[in-house]
Amino acid sequence: MPQQPARAMIASPRNPRIMRVRKLATRKERSRSGLFFTEGIRLVAEAVRSGSGIAALIVAPELLTSDFAHDLLARQVERDIPRLEVTAAVMQRLSARQHPQGLAAVVRQRWHPLATVRPGDGLCWVALDAPQDPGNVGTILRTLDAVGGAGLILLGDATDPYHPAAVRASMGAICTQRLVRTTFAELCAWKQAHGYRLVGTAVNATGTYDAVSYAAPLVLLMGSEREGLPAEHAAACDDLVRLPMVGRVDSLNLAVATGVVLYELFRQHTTPAQSCWSA
Repeated sequence: MPQQPARAMIASPRNPRIMRVRKLATRKERSRSGLFFTEGIRLVAEAVRSGSGIAALIVAPELLTSDFAHDLLARQVERDIPRLEVTAAVMQRLSARQHPQGLAAVVRQRWHPLATVRPGDGLCWVALDAPQDPGNVGTILRTLDAVGGAGLILLGDATDPYHPAAVRASMGAICTQRLVRTTFAELCAWKQAHGYRLVGTAVNATGTYDAVSYAAPLVLLMGSEREGLPAEHAAACDDLVRLPMVGRVDSLNLAVATGVVLYELFRQHTTPAQSCWSA
């Protein structure tokens, strides 16, 4: 069997292919290309496991010491997934980590039309009204995955869930949770058509988050970090709940507040025998 020619190692961060990858740090390029960048063995493995479309793998052989990562890479090579071999210095330029693990990927984004979502999909959906912090969005995706949620609906002028900070915070859930972009008017029409309940959070709600029955199918609606839930959005909800606070602060971090309510949903829909808690 003839020996395969050696793959050229990319040693310059100004190589045109590397420059294209680096441009994915901008929302403009992510929107134009429909791609995003992810790095680290765990996150790349999750992208592969979830069936996300891997456009290219980026490998720094001198940094890649994990047997699991080598096996993962070998399987993708067998599938003819394109790969770029780079020096450790080039990987460091691409990476947001102080100590990159030697494996990264360019992955195709996946968006789902709201019209394709039907009752019975997962524990619930979360709708976020114009969230601005990508770290919050990524953390909410991670929590949704943990409780068996269906996905995330982004309303209005929302941050990009494929922002590098969101991708990192999601810990792979960016590839397991479905993503929808729509308007609030379209969400309300869809909710009516398919019998979803809309539960929102508001500081002036009379009931607390743990005093309502979260009957499926359900969408949990959360306001933006700065403004909370607009009055017209609150008026469209079937139920409004609040999270009690007895200290001096008057609000909670969006991802924390969403996580608290999601775990109450999880508690109500999960028997003790099904629950598995881990840090």
